[in-house]
Amino acid sequence: MSQVVCIGCGVEIQTENKEGLGYAPPSSLKKDEVICQRCFKLKHYNEVQDVPLTDDDFLKILNEIGDSEGLIVKVVDIFDFNGSWLPGLHRFVGSNPILLVGNKADLLPKSVKHSKLTQWMKHEAKQLGLKPVDVKLVSASRGQGIEETIQAVEEYREGRDVYVVGCTNVGKSTFINRIIKQVSGEQDVITTSHFPGTTLDMIQIPLGDDEYLIDTPGIINHHQMAHYVNKGDLKIITPKKEIKPRTFQLNPEQTLFFGGLSRFDFLKGDRQAFTCYFSNELNIHRTKVEKADELYKNHAGELLQPPRIEDMDTFPELVKHEFKIKEGKTDIVFSGLGWITVNEPGASIAAHVPKGVSVFLRKSLI
Repeated sequence: MSQVVCIGCGVEIQTENKEGLGYAPPSSLKKDEVICQRCFKLKHYNEVQDVPLTDDDFLKILNEIGDSEGLIVKVVDIFDFNGSWLPGLHRFVGSNPILLVGNKADLLPKSVKHSKLTQWMKHEAKQLGLKPVDVKLVSASRGQGIEETIQAVEEYREGRDVYVVGCTNVGKSTFINRIIKQVSGEQDVITTSHFPGTTLDMIQIPLGDDEYLIDTPGIINHHQMAHYVNKGDLKIITPKKEIKPRTFQLNPEQTLFFGGLSRFDFLKGDRQAFTCYFSNELNIHRTKVEKADELYKNHAGELLQPPRIEDMDTFPELVKHEFKIKEGKTDIVFSGLGWITVNEPGASIAAHVPKGVSVFLRKSLI
């Protein structure tokens, strides 16, 4: 029997093991386009089934890209730029050119100029060891910037295949669906979801000239907050519309809790404003540093949530990281959750994040 692959995720279809990867009922093989049970549930019920593929499986697929010739389109999440970065991508891509695409641009406040944002992305990419041939901004969910990005893809691919790469949760499949819809008029050829790990193998989409647009599996970055919350809470911390900045005037020795997921302490410095960029649905709670440990111990999972009380047993302990702000306009980034802008130099601060989640300083994005 010739191999049949799922049009949603690219995995080989099998009809024997209902719990296994790529299962579809035998009756579905009579259809022109076959979709596996996992993608069917995802598409129609927003139900997620975990994928029994390891990080090594994903990396092996990416390694194949280095042996091919083509344009690499690297998709990152603007809202979680560093958390959604694929470290060491240059090891996989060989000498292939890279077009950097920042998705979810619609989440940032409208006051942010796109020209400044692309300059900032070029600067950050260079710091992370990557020199893209160009940088584009899109909102895959709204279709913004797609036309311009398609033109850039055509220009830089020079008739070659196009590989789209990105870590989980950056909106890569939504981005590809937009391109397909724009170019061919077809809708939702690939299953989309805001849960990690939707694309299980490479999917080849014909570009019409014997070359292909190739969707690759999302690489899982384990230092992102998404891997420490349940699926319901992931919806709360993942922004869906323009972020409304929340500013707090803090005195030294005051604390902000972001649900029960992380904590920010203003330890020393002059009274000043701190601007918070997090999902609008995430509650921010202010208290004093001296009361913060007790508040967390007694109310994490209830007053301070997410996570919820039933998930607290498995939620990692919060680890403290201390920083001294040397320059004004510095962001403290909580990977996969958001960031706080410190507007003045001289402050001593601490950030508490789950063990394994990264937190760092960067030049202010906004």
